[in-house]
Amino acid sequence: MSPESNGMPGTSWLGNPIDARALFGPELRSLLDTLRGLTASDWSRTATGRWTVHDVAAHLLGDYYGRLGHDYRNGFADGETVEAFIHRTNQEWVDLHADDSPASLIDALAAAGTQLAQRFATANLDAAALGVSWAGVDPAPAWLDIAREFTEHWTHRQQIRHAIGRNTDPEPRALTVVLDTFMRALPHTLRRTSAPIGAQVQVIAKGTAGGTWTATATADRWSLAEAPSGRPTAAVVLDTETVWRLATRNIDPADALSHAHVQGDRRLAEAACQIVSIIY
Repeated sequence: MSPESNGMPGTSWLGNPIDARALFGPELRSLLDTLRGLTASDWSRTATGRWTVHDVAAHLLGDYYGRLGHDYRNGFADGETVEAFIHRTNQEWVDLHADDSPASLIDALAAAGTQLAQRFATANLDAAALGVSWAGVDPAPAWLDIAREFTEHWTHRQQIRHAIGRNTDPEPRALTVVLDTFMRALPHTLRRTSAPIGAQVQVIAKGTAGGTWTATATADRWSLAEAPSGRPTAAVVLDTETVWRLATRNIDPADALSHAHVQGDRRLAEAACQIVSIIY
């Protein structure tokens, strides 16, 4: 296994780099088109957990500002974990913008989202960037950090779509990148799962935007950098909708397994279905 991945030492196990830079502009346009088409009552529909459509839109604005360097988060409370800090400050931002009008939110999202898309368009994919906790890498290569950010924008837009009765956007280019990014959590997911060196676990997503990801047990860790060789030790076959919902805990592992076709070692297949590609 190569010790380097595109200039970032020690991250080859994450697999081939993903370039999501060109997707932020189209993703923003899709979001704005959806928001501009909402009725007044749509904004108060439940989108995820306690959050309404309005709350999700406000949260996205906070994401944009944060990535542009306009840090709105206060410091950690005593004994607060990273996950608790993120959830708390996200809620504080949403509460702060609870009275913003839909029109003002849309205008702010358009302005900040355009600026962010332009910034990402020229980003150096090889640079060291923010850690990606669910992939187990800190610092992360910028390609993974940027792709992770894209998946967050895309996922929140789906939550808005679902809240107003629409299905997941089937546009394949974006969904392909989302699934590919989410699957970079697979080695970290399997990190405590024992297997002989050379054992391979495959996750296969069936559908227009699907793909196959193979994690191989090496002497040091599970890795996405090794080529598939022969029949995998375990394979999990799922449809693309189930894969992205599983990775974002929109469905739980038991439900995903009930929809899966499992081949080979079921213990390894069940471990792979514990994948989480968000801060959860």
